Amino acid sequence: MSTAKILWVDDEIQLLKPHMLFLEKKNYNVTPCTNGADAVQMIDEEPFDIIFLDENMPGLSGLETLSQIKEKLPNLPVIMITKSEEEYIMEEAIGSKIADYLIKPVNPNQILLSLKKNLDNSRLISEKTTSSYQQEFRKISMNLAMVNTYEDWIELYKKLVHWEIQLESISDVGMTEILESQKNEANSQFFKFIKKNYQSWFEGDDHPVLSHELFKQIVVPQIDKENGTLLIVIDNLRYDQLRVLEPIINDYYKTVDETTFFSILPTATQYARNAIFSGLTPLKMEKNHPNYWKNDTDEGGKNLFEHDFLTAQIKRLNLDLKHDYYKITSLSRGKDLVNNFEKIKENDLTVVVYNFVDMLSHSRTEMDMIKELANNDKAYRSLTVSWFKNSPLLEMIQKSQKMGLKLIITTDHGTINTTRPSKVIGDKNISSNLRYKTGRSLSYNNKEVYAVQNPKSIQLPSIYMSSSFIFAKEDYFFAYPNNFNHFVKYYKNTYQHGGISLEEMIIPCISLEPR
Repeated sequence: MSTAKILWVDDEIQLLKPHMLFLEKKNYNVTPCTNGADAVQMIDEEPFDIIFLDENMPGLSGLETLSQIKEKLPNLPVIMITKSEEEYIMEEAIGSKIADYLIKPVNPNQILLSLKKNLDNSRLISEKTTSSYQQEFRKISMNLAMVNTYEDWIELYKKLVHWEIQLESISDVGMTEILESQKNEANSQFFKFIKKNYQSWFEGDDHPVLSHELFKQIVVPQIDKENGTLLIVIDNLRYDQLRVLEPIINDYYKTVDETTFFSILPTATQYARNAIFSGLTPLKMEKNHPNYWKNDTDEGGKNLFEHDFLTAQIKRLNLDLKHDYYKITSLSRGKDLVNNFEKIKENDLTVVVYNFVDMLSHSRTEMDMIKELANNDKAYRSLTVSWFKNSPLLEMIQKSQKMGLKLIITTDHGTINTTRPSKVIGDKNISSNLRYKTGRSLSYNNKEVYAVQNPKSIQLPSIYMSSSFIFAKEDYFFAYPNNFNHFVKYYKNTYQHGGISLEEMIIPCISLEPR
């Protein structure tokens, strides 16, 4: 580790000689300076890692020196040292983004702790994170061998996401690669679990909350009619993406409850989101609402009747709810709702479907620039955060907090970065999704799919009498043999949904109250 260079600015610097000797023994290089003007000049002449700055000096005061230093080098950490405990001095120093604030007389250990916090923080965090994950790695590996319930899978996936986000902040590529291999192994085992158990979830009581049960079982009990409730469904949002958005949301709302449910198959918008709003499986949607439901091969939009589905479900559940529904598919629509947000105050329940993340993941397929910006999960999360911070959606959350609304945030399904092609053949009416297919005469590699010959057994409608469904496992995507290489080059390393993976199926729903 290289020696850190400290500039110590104090008009009584000779009295601090013992402190400087102490730091030099700890492998720090300390340069003394007796006034602010010289300090401002010295940072132009040589690089320093950190500055200790006395507040009370003749000539340029500490605060004035701080201001000039920050104008030149805004990211250089400055630790303010003062005899005064007056509040306005602390506030001004903190407002100028000081790194730390120490009150005289300071002792050597205080100084050393402050240095470690500001200079060694990233290294110490990296070492601690790596060490902790190495211990957890063994536990996760053992759990993978024993996990056999949907509750176990939820807990395991949450652990993997936690460590993925923790390791994101350190530069240990080896640890990240180890975690990635664990995720891949987990998805391989998860596919086997789903293949074995999914059908039984529609036949008995022992099953996770599924998409069509979300509204009745999770949302309805949390609706606050007195203050009003805002339900936001961010399309195509993964558990890890919500985790990195939550700290921003928590500036305005505190999380009071978190529930995890499973998306139905296919993990695609027309199936999973319609199931949420209708409270019905796709098979029952087709039967009970043939005027709203559209199969894969039908013409027209597949999610045009979500409001109608929701209204029908509220009526079926005998709920006395004044409600409204908004679907945001563009920036201008988002801004329009923000500008007229007060009109929702009279509602018991307001539902907002926000489609941006879905558009982002699909545009990643279409646009080279987006591919460059989101070439892995870490970058994809970062891009999601950048969008959210500047989106009308955040403005809606800020306004709803001021209005005192209860907030529930969820999604319909996640998405996975697909890297491996799986060949599939079918007739001309085969569905187009890259992670699932339905149609007649499907030919495929049985080891790479979950095949369902009787769609009704998993509550899916059949387009034809002999229609079947296949769902891609892990990170596979379906490709046709004709023009295979071009197809693979175009879609490889793109985010898709519709198949079976932890990322697509394990879905968060959080309930929040205004701060």
